[in-house]
Amino acid sequence: MPRAILPRLIAAPASRYAHGIVHSARARRLVISGQVGTMLDGSLAEGFEAQMETAWDNLTAVLTEAGMNVTNLVKITIFVTEPGRTAQYRAIRDRRMGGHLAAATYLQVAGLAHPDYLVEIEGEAVCEDNELAFLDPASGGRDASVHSPGVPEGYDFPRADTQR
Repeated sequence: MPRAILPRLIAAPASRYAHGIVHSARARRLVISGQVGTMLDGSLAEGFEAQMETAWDNLTAVLTEAGMNVTNLVKITIFVTEPGRTAQYRAIRDRRMGGHLAAATYLQVAGLAHPDYLVEIEGEAVCEDNELAFLDPASGGRDASVHSPGVPEGYDFPRADTQR
């Protein structure tokens, strides 16, 4: 099972994500292309929040098709074209991830593949074979967590509305 890396020798993450994720190499790996706010009928969702939600829907659909879900995500990268959307992104990400941690990068860019795209999300997921995984969740307190594997017990993340 993937394990969150949250070193105590560096500053805590700015929100609910992990500095790193380690997993065994004995897993199915899914690399997900950037997903935008385009709906099934080909139309583009209107506005930042709607595009973000639709991009998450599309990312989730790719996971589902591969027999995975958000708990298999180990890395997400979000590209946005509108400044000042960090808190909104964090709130949507945290809700969509349901408490699961992944390594995450947030990038504000000048533009995406189409001028009307406001958001693009790409990801990487792994689905480990528990019988082959080298990670042992019982190997120490740093791996113990009820909500997300690999989160040190008692680890306190900053609030989603806090920005650095």
